[in-house]
Amino acid sequence: MIKSLSKRTDYPSLLDYTYLNQASLGLIGTPAVEAMNDFLYNVARHGNLKLSDEQEVNFFNPLKRNIAKLLDTDEEHVAIMGSASEMLGQLPYIFKPKKNTKIVAVSTDFPALTRPWISYCKIHSCEMHFVEDDKSTNLTEQIIQAIDKRTAVVTVSLVQFSTGTKIEIQELITVTKQVGAKLVIDITQAAGAIPISARNIDADVLVCSGYKWLGGHGGIGIALTSPEFLKKDPIMTGWMGAPDPFNMQAKHSSYSQDARKYTMATMSYISIKGLEVAVNELLNLNITNVSIHANKLKTLLSNHLKETRWNLYRAKDDVSASSHIISIGTLSNNIRDNFEKLKTNAIICGIRNDRIRISISHYNNQTDIEKLINALN
Repeated sequence: MIKSLSKRTDYPSLLDYTYLNQASLGLIGTPAVEAMNDFLYNVARHGNLKLSDEQEVNFFNPLKRNIAKLLDTDEEHVAIMGSASEMLGQLPYIFKPKKNTKIVAVSTDFPALTRPWISYCKIHSCEMHFVEDDKSTNLTEQIIQAIDKRTAVVTVSLVQFSTGTKIEIQELITVTKQVGAKLVIDITQAAGAIPISARNIDADVLVCSGYKWLGGHGGIGIALTSPEFLKKDPIMTGWMGAPDPFNMQAKHSSYSQDARKYTMATMSYISIKGLEVAVNELLNLNITNVSIHANKLKTLLSNHLKETRWNLYRAKDDVSASSHIISIGTLSNNIRDNFEKLKTNAIICGIRNDRIRISISHYNNQTDIEKLINALN
């Protein structure tokens, strides 16, 4: 019997539901919820009585430390933001690709990665080149084939949100460096589920949402910057990114020397506190163990699916297939009906690109997978 890696009692929804949807709005554990409630009742509602200006400026630091440990980077390269899109939206105007250059992206990637570049290309006469995430091909190889001397930027998710397809990151880094292209990686569907070392990912920027696999609530995004990127100034600039934010100079604009220059303003401090605790829980679980756990449950699921009309989007032994996001389909045209049937059986999955998307987290166990298989049958 494959037991859950974490305490299921910390997720009261699991009493009544089989939750296989962490890739969407993920469950939040009791320790994080208690930390958020404690901050709201004992600090936030009392205004500056319980939170001084100096404490507010330093409020981000415990979360930055935990993120730096989880993703193996230095704290000075961690930016805390209101969302991943805060960083993604300004990257075209920081990198400023020249006319007739090419931006390479995946056609079914998360829109937050592609839409800022689509908008930029319309104005600045650049070309968007979209690669298909086709289960019969290797996505990394397809991206590499699209990269040439005209390529200015490659923007892609480490793990595709709808299919679970995983990029072979080191191969992509090598090729982008050869042509001098900027590399933007969204790790939202990977951070908290698989081991990531930002030190070994020589990208210009890594971005991540603070909910889903990290176990937090909405309203927080993370950006990890390269040393070279830190030399650049933000386009979307706010008061919090100054060296001394409460020395408010309306006639001057200066920036912190570390990644805090990309922190714009007051944000959801409740969510920051919750994420701080959630990431600490992941550190205690050990991300390698989390990844191994997901792989065990995926193997169980894959073996059972052989006996059904359902099939994996990418085969279990495909090097591009992740273990924690699994996309399945069937030849029959009743995906929506099957999705509704799962909900009727209190099994919560996702539906993306006309396929069922299954997210396996550390709180899932063998019984969850068996319930899913029985319902699919």
